[in-house]
This record gives sequence, C-alpha cells and structure tokens, in this order.
Amino acid sequence: MSPPRLPVIAAAGAFAVAAAALLLPPLTASGAVPACSVEYTVANPWDTGFQGSVKIVNNGAATTSWSLTFDFPGTQKVTQGWNAAWSQSGRTVTASNESWNGKLASGGSIDAGFIASYTGSNPAPTTFALNGVTCDQDPGGSPSPSTGPTGPSQPPADPGKVPVLHASGNKLVDANGTERHLYGVNRSGAEFMCVQGRGIFDGPVDDASVAAIAGWKVNTVRVPLNEECWLGAANIDPAYAGTNYINAVKEYVARLEAHGITPLVELHWSYGEYTGNSSGCSDVHASCQKPMPDAQYSPSFWKSVAGTFKNDPAVAFDLFNEPYPDRATTTLDQAWACWRDGGTCPGITYEVAGMQDLVDAVRGTGAQNLILAGGIAYSNDLRQWLSHEPTDPAGNIAAAWHSYNFNTCSSASCWNEQLAPVIAKVPFVAGEIGENTCSHGYVDQVMSWLDAHDASYLGWTWNTWDCSTGPSLISSYDGTPTPYGTGLRDHLRSLG
Repeated sequence: MSPPRLPVIAAAGAFAVAAAALLLPPLTASGAVPACSVEYTVANPWDTGFQGSVKIVNNGAATTSWSLTFDFPGTQKVTQGWNAAWSQSGRTVTASNESWNGKLASGGSIDAGFIASYTGSNPAPTTFALNGVTCDQDPGGSPSPSTGPTGPSQPPADPGKVPVLHASGNKLVDANGTERHLYGVNRSGAEFMCVQGRGIFDGPVDDASVAAIAGWKVNTVRVPLNEECWLGAANIDPAYAGTNYINAVKEYVARLEAHGITPLVELHWSYGEYTGNSSGCSDVHASCQKPMPDAQYSPSFWKSVAGTFKNDPAVAFDLFNEPYPDRATTTLDQAWACWRDGGTCPGITYEVAGMQDLVDAVRGTGAQNLILAGGIAYSNDLRQWLSHEPTDPAGNIAAAWHSYNFNTCSSASCWNEQLAPVIAKVPFVAGEIGENTCSHGYVDQVMSWLDAHDASYLGWTWNTWDCSTGPSLISSYDGTPTPYGTGLRDHLRSLG
C-alpha cells in the first residue's frame, strides 16, 4: 500500500551528525588537554559480531577533512558502517569523513558507527589517531589511562542476534535449520518524505521508537524506500538524497538489528511516467506507486542496496512494493510476462525492469540475502507466481502477498484457491495486511488463516495517521495502538 498523498503530520528531520557540538574536552592524567579524544562503544554483541561506534572530539585546530585510524587487537572485521567511509587493511581500520561531514570545528565532535564480525574474543582497540595525531595523549607523550569500551546507554529490548534467513523448501530457516517466521510491521516514510522535500523518515526512528516496536513482540520491520532518493537524483533535495539518505537508512537498519529485529528493505516508489489505468500520478519522478519498476534506475538501485547490505545477510530484500501491470495490459498472461521479464510491456510507456532483472541485479553483487517478490494486482494476485518464479541462483526467494479488506482476493475461499498452492511450494510472506475500518476483524481472519498455513505477515503501518486512511496501527510512537492496531499487537504478543 502507498501512504496517503498528503499525510497530516509534522515533517520529521533527518538524522544529523553533531559535527559542531561543543564539548568540554577530557583531560589527560597530567591535566593537559589532548589534541583529540575518542570514545569507543560496543553495543549488542552476539556470537559472531557486534555493533560499534566511535565518538571523536577534536580539541585541536578546526579542519575541513578528517581520518580516524585504529587497530583491532583481535579478529574483528568491519562489514559496514555509517557517517564515515570505513575501510580495513589487516587489523588497521580507517574511518574518513564523507563529502558532507568533513568540517570538524575545534571542540567539535563526530559520531560514526559500524557493524563488525569476529571470532573468539572481542577486545577493544586501545589507541586511536585523528589525522595522524594520537588521541587521549599528553602533548608531551604518554597516553591517558584507558577506561575501555562503554556499554549502550539503554539495553536493547531483545538482545538476541538477528537470524540469517534462507529458503528451504517452503519454509524460512536460520543458520541452524530452525524454522523461522517474519512477524511484524511496516515503517512507512522513507519512500515519500524525501521526494516531497520534508525529510527522510516520517516520525522518530531513534532507539526509543524501535524499542516501542519491539514491545509488540515484532521480529521484522519492512522499510519502504525511494529509488531516486537512494541514488541521489537531481530532483531531490541533497539533504535527503544520496549519501545522507543511505546513511540514514543504514543507521535505522542497525537500530532494528540491535533490538533483534529483521530489517526488510523494499523498493516502494520508482521512476517512470505512467498515466494509464489506475495511475497514481502523472509525474515521471518517484512520487507515487508505479505499475512496475523501471529499467533505467531500478536495477541500479538494487545493485547499490545489495552492495550496501551484502555483508549483512540478516537484511532481507523486497523487490517491489505492489506491481500492477494487469491494470495496463489486456490479459493476465501479458501481465505476468511483464512481471517476470520486463522490457516493453503493453500499456506501460517506459521500459520495465522485470523481477528477473532485479534478482539478477541483487545476485550480481554477490549478495545472498533473502529476496521477496510480490505478485500482480498490487501484490494481491499470486495465481501465476509459481509458473513465473524468477530464477534465483542462490535459491533464496519467497513469495510476497498483500491483503486488505478492499482487495479482490479477500476471502478464505480465494486464499484457499490462489494462495495455498503457492504456500505449499515456497516460503510465503504477507508483507502488508490491513483494513480501513478502524477495527481488526479482517486482519484477525487473515492472521488466523496464515497461522494455519504456517506463513508470515506484517501489518501496515507503524505511523500515526488516521486508521481509516493509512491504515495506521498506532496513535503514538510510544506504541499506543489504534483500535485497528490492537488486533495485530495482541495477536503478536500471543505468539510468545
């Protein structure tokens, strides 16, 4: 589902780096002020990895570029990071400024984070250098006593590690072969705020807001994205595009994982002019739901997203929100051929990227992450999904389905006829379920049927909109449910 065209919500700001925050510098053992200081923090360590961060304080002269270096004492290896360009050679890690945060005032600070893997122990680095100058050291020589890594300011709601999921027959399993299900919510905002020039996310995405989501016993959050914002298209405000947008998404993904939640990133709004049947807008840009992904930018989007998260296989990918080539074509066979193969599709004026094109774009990066592919009719029709299933060399693909009370396939008889054969063959995820009644009678039926068929589901949406137009699960970002959201919350909590 797409968000309301003009949600009545105050615009939320993007993540900001505290590059100019003035702090009182810590003193060395002799009482002198060091040229720089670094606070190294480890949060949410698990068996083979952890989330870390560095807070760099510059006590020397202002600079227009910066580079922090340190050596890991053990086997740690940085796999991804944000607010800095991270690299590692042997044990030596380098975090250099991005193009947008190179200025570091005297007394200013920078916060940057990363995800790292390790085996055995996880000892903290002891020496850091900013632009070649050793931090936390007397100007005359000896380092200040190290206090070691600090813990998280607030323990995560679920300290368990996020499972790496893989398709096995018609089940999703973790690395130990244990069956898993995706139960959760959608977090709308990053697909529309940026293109509307109002920010990156709609509402808070800080640790407290993620803890509130986790409080519903959610294990998965679907994060809709905008391809033009991710790729930094010229029509998007640079403050909300390119590196700024990507880093904000990466930070949110890391916060979700810190709470034991699987991030499911998804292409929601895309490029391509479509003014035919059921058109959402006449704009060529990614400002509404289009019938299919576009060949011009969507494969590039997925190459970039997959390249960003390929070293974090716990992140899952949903290829395209709600395809509806059936509204443009004259037959279902044409619609499904367009869905899989793309190219020139009847009724669609731009060149289409099919699901096979997007699977190829993801796997071409080496990413092995779980992929979801929704059907036609706004992901509500899966009748020819099995016969048009994209070829996945990783064998790690699931069928996605969306269900609302106003959809065509909204009864148990339809589900038994159209969905049950798919569920019997491949993993099945209802990426969006919901209703516009401000009640939960319909989603109760959907969840009961999906539970009986051992399938997964996520409610739309964790946003404070009107429950009849969103439809919205919450009335406050502290997790207070709407009458509609109460049904999903209570059911998820009952699953244990």
